[in-house]
Amino acid sequence: MTVTDAPPAEPAAPEPFFTREEGRWTHQWKELYEEVITSGLCTGCSACVISCPHDVIGYEHQEGGYKPFHIEEELGLTDCGHGQKGCTSCTRACPRFRDWEPTADEHLFGRIRETEEIHGIAEQTLLVRAADDHVHETGQDGGLVSAILIWLLDEGYIDGALVSGLEGDGSTWKAKPMVATTKDEVLATAGSRYTYSANWLAYDEAKEKGLENLALVGMGCQSSAAPVMWSRKIGKVGKPIRFNIGLLCSKTFDDRIFDELFDAKYGIKRETIKKMNIKGVFQIWTHDGEYHEVPLKECHAWTREGCNHCPDFAAEHADISTGGIGKFNDYTLTVVRTELGREVMTRMAKAGVIEVKPAEEDPAAITLMDRLSRVSRNRWPEQAIGFPKLMPPPPPKKKKKAAPADAEAKPKEPTGDAPAADAPAGEPTKVDAELKAAEVAGAAPSTDPAEAKVGEQVADVAADAAPGPAVTSEPASAQADEPVDPPPTPDASEPAGA
Repeated sequence: MTVTDAPPAEPAAPEPFFTREEGRWTHQWKELYEEVITSGLCTGCSACVISCPHDVIGYEHQEGGYKPFHIEEELGLTDCGHGQKGCTSCTRACPRFRDWEPTADEHLFGRIRETEEIHGIAEQTLLVRAADDHVHETGQDGGLVSAILIWLLDEGYIDGALVSGLEGDGSTWKAKPMVATTKDEVLATAGSRYTYSANWLAYDEAKEKGLENLALVGMGCQSSAAPVMWSRKIGKVGKPIRFNIGLLCSKTFDDRIFDELFDAKYGIKRETIKKMNIKGVFQIWTHDGEYHEVPLKECHAWTREGCNHCPDFAAEHADISTGGIGKFNDYTLTVVRTELGREVMTRMAKAGVIEVKPAEEDPAAITLMDRLSRVSRNRWPEQAIGFPKLMPPPPPKKKKKAAPADAEAKPKEPTGDAPAADAPAGEPTKVDAELKAAEVAGAAPSTDPAEAKVGEQVADVAADAAPGPAVTSEPASAQADEPVDPPPTPDASEPAGA
């Protein structure tokens, strides 16, 4: 008889921990390097870079990079002489270090996110678009981000905005952090790139220009940095950020995707691309009027490393979070989170700068936002601090109804609505599978208490949104993997990269 050893048991998942930082803050680069930069948690937001008072943290803003690194030779990559002497700026700025999520929550909202608030703490959820046709057409989806920035500049809330643009004439599609101070500059940076731009890196340029009141446009990894800096008392660095716009984002892609997928497989050269969007597929319009679709499954191999463990789809620490998900191609799903965000949206609606609809007109969009938020939170590592992974159990899956007993025996006869099985196929329709699934899921009771109150939340803004003249545009929009019906080719007058 042969005796064999039992197979080793799977190691148990580590118990989540919920440690809060207390007392004097002493954490420096050494801890940041070990716990964030080399652990997979670093998103490359660059907040540590711009916050370093000694300029000893560098950054690779290029394909395969998007990570900070220590540039002092004395202690190498892993340690910092200034940190050993007491400098803690980099860890105070990092929106992935230790208890970053409850720290930002408490600073912005005076409380910690409840488990049921899967897409973050919110006051209102709306569908919004720019009222100005030029701003709307130039921007992404509803053109809301550009509309907000232009209005904030006009009304004196800000004197500049940290945004992403494109290098040179835009033909390389290389995203670049930029400062926008005028309506024309805002509109020139409108549109989505889907590759990464560490917009905090434009901070030094803004300071050189003497700008003191800034808006930040960025994904959740970037928008969480501002409240974390304030709460951890980093000093002057975070204080110029007066308005924080977060972009719904499930991931970004490495720049190599242009040459290694779009060009190599589909013959789409980057210099021919006019506009891009993601709606269940990667949509690409070219300057010759052609429209192309690339399956998202083919794009996943080029996912940027910093996105693999990011838990924040819904940009939960912005004043306003926004993105183009849902059935309305020309409206932007908008989550108003703070009192300042509510004030800005209300004033813009009263001025006729934006058009507002209740989010309950598209419940599937909220369902999809919650579902993509769950997907992102599930990516947060088990061994990391447990706060970002807190969420309610998923809704139960609906059971499929059993087919009638004679269904197999009786083949279904074709009707006038569909061709027979052997009939020649017509032009294939691009089915909105993700949205269809979201609509089905939307029929189930919502686990989000904010959704149940959406009617009363939106009333005060929507009621004041009288039609009138507009001001308004849109730097990057949502990066959600969610489909809608195939859109028309953009108007030939739309500027490249819009």
